[in-house]
Amino acid sequence: MSPFSVVTVHTERVACFEHRSEDLSRKLHPLRLGKTTFHLVALGKRNKILLRKKFSRSQLLAYTANLPASLIGLEACAGAHFVGAALREQGHQVRLIPAQFVKPYRKSNKNDFLDAEAIAEAVTKQNMRFAQLKTQEQLDWQAMHRVRDRLVRRRTALINEIRGFLLERGIRFAAQPIHLRKNLPTVIEDAEQNLSPRLRWLLDRMWQEWKQTETEIQAITDEIERISHEDARCRQLRQIPGFGPLVSTATVAAIGNGSAFRRGRDFAAWVGVVPRQYSTGGKQKLYGISKRGNVYLRRMLIHGARAVLFRVKYDTGGFGQWVRRLAQRAPHNKVVVAIANKLARIAWAVLSSGQDYRHQPLQQRAAA
Repeated sequence: MSPFSVVTVHTERVACFEHRSEDLSRKLHPLRLGKTTFHLVALGKRNKILLRKKFSRSQLLAYTANLPASLIGLEACAGAHFVGAALREQGHQVRLIPAQFVKPYRKSNKNDFLDAEAIAEAVTKQNMRFAQLKTQEQLDWQAMHRVRDRLVRRRTALINEIRGFLLERGIRFAAQPIHLRKNLPTVIEDAEQNLSPRLRWLLDRMWQEWKQTETEIQAITDEIERISHEDARCRQLRQIPGFGPLVSTATVAAIGNGSAFRRGRDFAAWVGVVPRQYSTGGKQKLYGISKRGNVYLRRMLIHGARAVLFRVKYDTGGFGQWVRRLAQRAPHNKVVVAIANKLARIAWAVLSSGQDYRHQPLQQRAAA
């Protein structure tokens, strides 16, 4: 490591520190990233500001390439993974810091240089929590899940729109989309239905759009399933109850091998399946789940937990017994969230240890 204590990077800002010298060649560089401009604030001993400078994107990596190996902190944002990977290739140690952890260190007003200075101060804290740089593979998987999620929401909106048009003409179907899918072509072609030629033409175009959207969703789903079969980490996760191709690939895309968390409880808290807490004066107050972290991954875990609860009657092991006891004394939704919490902890244990999930029936456990 170089004499640089920290270099922090965030979308539009940069800041640097040096705790021993006022020499600008031996400073710490916190960095704030942006689409077109990057701001540098160099801090010296006792956080004295030594330098303020703005870079263009083309100048940034050329500047950092001439720095000795340093600790560089980046505010987690769009583009941070690319810049972080480039800086790591230059020999720097890179840390990603969430924006909400930077805000308390910003002095009153907000501008790019003050943000860079706040990043520099926050990234030096020993007890600070940092995000993990994602690999190209993780970013690809994450992109696939985001596109699929967008297409599913688009399909749902399209189905609801078709239902609304038909309901205005007195035509209704059961709630499940399969009923509308089976009967919509017949409704469009049926001359006895109370539909104008213009609406029939519009419904036909919407039906073609629905089929095309289904094809795109299925293509991405098939690719995700292929990935889940080929990747060793996903195969291990799929041994856990409630973990299919979608949940396993989404988990690996989000946390990799889980090294960013010290224990399963931390991962469950990051996903947001633990209670919010507001405790003071020795009195503990717990509320609903915090809903922090990755919204998509939390939703996938909740869906997996619902599947576990539905099939728990077939589980003869200790996990199934735990779910059944919980279901007897708690409301349905609380049971689902508790299962999601348990699944998140199990998933972290599998990823961090690299070992397979072991399911032992009660009779085998008793005999052991």
